[in-house]
Amino acid sequence: MKYFKKNLWAILAFVPFLMNAQNQPAKENNQGMFDEFMYRRGNSYRTASGKPGPDYWQNRADYEIEVELNDQTHIATGKVEIEYTNNSPEDLKFLWLHVEQNRFSENSRGTLTTPIQGNRYNGDEEGGYNLSQVKVEGEIAKYIITDTRMQIWLKEPLEPGEDVELSMNFSYKIPVEGMDRMGRLKVEDGTIYAMAQWYPRMAVYDDVVGWNIEPYLGAGEFYLDYGDYDYKVTVPYNHIVVGSGVLQNPKDVLTKTQLDRMEKAKKSESTVYIIKPEEVGTASSRPVNSGKLTWHFKMENSRDVAFGSSKAFIWDAAKINLTDGKKAIAQSAYPKESDGQGAWSRSTEYTKASIEYYGKEYFPYPYKSAVNVAADIGGMEYPGLSFCSWKSKGESLWGVTDHEFGHNWFPMIVGSNERRYAWMDEGFNTFINHYSTLAFNNQEYPSSLDQTRNLTNYLTKETREGIDNYPDVTNLRNLGYTAYYKPAVGLILLREYILGEERFENAFKSYIKTWAFKHPQPSDFFNHMENVAGENLAWFWKGWFYGNENIDIAIEEVKEYQGNYIITVVNQGEIPMPVKLEITFEDNSTKTQILPVEIWQRTDKWDYLLETDKKVKKVQFDAQKQVPDVNAANDTWPSEK
Repeated sequence: MKYFKKNLWAILAFVPFLMNAQNQPAKENNQGMFDEFMYRRGNSYRTASGKPGPDYWQNRADYEIEVELNDQTHIATGKVEIEYTNNSPEDLKFLWLHVEQNRFSENSRGTLTTPIQGNRYNGDEEGGYNLSQVKVEGEIAKYIITDTRMQIWLKEPLEPGEDVELSMNFSYKIPVEGMDRMGRLKVEDGTIYAMAQWYPRMAVYDDVVGWNIEPYLGAGEFYLDYGDYDYKVTVPYNHIVVGSGVLQNPKDVLTKTQLDRMEKAKKSESTVYIIKPEEVGTASSRPVNSGKLTWHFKMENSRDVAFGSSKAFIWDAAKINLTDGKKAIAQSAYPKESDGQGAWSRSTEYTKASIEYYGKEYFPYPYKSAVNVAADIGGMEYPGLSFCSWKSKGESLWGVTDHEFGHNWFPMIVGSNERRYAWMDEGFNTFINHYSTLAFNNQEYPSSLDQTRNLTNYLTKETREGIDNYPDVTNLRNLGYTAYYKPAVGLILLREYILGEERFENAFKSYIKTWAFKHPQPSDFFNHMENVAGENLAWFWKGWFYGNENIDIAIEEVKEYQGNYIITVVNQGEIPMPVKLEITFEDNSTKTQILPVEIWQRTDKWDYLLETDKKVKKVQFDAQKQVPDVNAANDTWPSEK
């Protein structure tokens, strides 16, 4: 009160100036920028605070699978048994499965929607499932196959809390080109089989849309429930198989020397060969010299499994240090064409570093193994196993390895719907990759993701698209931005500029822990971040994640006024933003002033009174270039044009 009385006349003298300044032409209000933009109210399944509600549920699928690979015909033949548990509150009269090998048929929707000139998601057109003996509880079942979806009708509805057993036989020709996610690669010492989407998988039934049955077209990836996997892979005796999960019968498929080396690797910080380059293809590298061998793996609480098989594999491994003193093992399998210290000989080192970083920083790694497989695939992730390009080296190999193993957190642990919301796995993963790269080996490799203004070339293109576009709808030329870089930059902006590191990390890590092994929606992420950080961010989600607008903050004018200064800032873009000003005085001292985002709630122009007895030489918005502002020319006074 004393301050008010003492400064009353100064304030009254300033009022006319303020009234004149704030009444300059502008919108009546900007409430539309700050309004809620989607349905985000809570219910008993998903709370308004972004947590699973008291009635949250998700179904479960447990698998037993047997498959055999014929390396002469390239045909996979197998049987899958699924125990499906209905945890929903509804009766289920039918079940939906994904049969995604059907994508590789001549008339699949994916084939017919691929441009004539092709794209990254090319696939062979002579494949597809042959399914037989489709049974429910041991009896032949009625089913319908539509493209990459299979509907199985039940004789009796599956009641809440009940489970049902499904089984079927399958076979298909393994494609050479499997949409950059699977396939086979011929190298000098044999063929590398990258096996993914290799068995019929249950679709997700959830509380949001019911059955999630979008067809498998290309860019859209996966949305799967969690369960336990018990699978056996039968291959020619001279093949090495590496897979998701833990090998159950090492004594049946490895030599005594290899068993000893594996035990050594489990205790070693540095890479240990299981099969050396010079041992590939030799009789001594296999416990038998004819026939077939069956490799048996198990994995718990996973949403999928994948494996690689070849007689051309060099194989090495090292220990992974997990949280709470636990250990896992990093492994790499690659042909001699990929060998070399500048190439795949460092794959296990990269795998180990990536898993250790994310496990420490974000959430404990839940699996006992992490396997990197060299294949003719740019980079593709599955729980506990990644396929990366056999041609990658150095920085490129680190980047793809780190990215694919980062996916174990998004979407393998935090089980979002990749087929609809690519940004919730690719974008979040690209974001954490930035910090992992900065932490790796004293920054051996660079990361420029925090140079957010590199994104402005895309943001100013007429052909740009929004983050919220489904991946299969997005132009492939834009997918890298909409799914990867723009959402990642948005999170960096939120962490480094809007919320600050501590508030952001509290919220982001809480989101991961809260939704681990569950199925969050975009609204759950938005709500949880706001509740933990204590900030209404609707203006940011709306403009950056669910819009196609841009940021353009300008310093319009700096005026002397009664011995002080009036700094006029203008929002010339469509996304509001807190305004961080760096003020440089004539004596080269500086002052940082942050104006909150609320200045834009009533107007597009704002005057800030700078009280100082120093002469102002320069005022700059976002001096550290943390904000992807599309017009740098108006960020500084005096203008630096």
